[in-house]
Amino acid sequence: MEHIIDAKNQKMGRLATKIANILQGKHTAGYNPRLEGEDKVIVKNVGKIELSGKKVEQKVYHRHTGYMGHLKTTTYKQVSEKDPTWALRHAVRGMLPKNSLQAKRLKRLIIEK
Repeated sequence: MEHIIDAKNQKMGRLATKIANILQGKHTAGYNPRLEGEDKVIVKNVGKIELSGKKVEQKVYHRHTGYMGHLKTTTYKQVSEKDPTWALRHAVRGMLPKNSLQAKRLKRLIIEK
């Protein structure tokens, strides 16, 4: 089953939890944690997603190159200008269980700008 979600004027965290629950199949009566789930999620208007408070300037993403002193930081504003779909996918990935099913579930997430 496909779920089409309009992200316009929705908070990113609440939207990400809703998507993660659908991808896991928790909304169905036959939920089983060891199964991948069958539902697809299509998200539209990701560029118009909202963050509460001052998170647009203050939210920071970190990544490390592997070398000493090479911790790279970017703000949500920089990330959303470059690729607005990355932030939502990153939030959903963080809310899914960290196991072999995570990649399979994320493949069923389709994000349109």
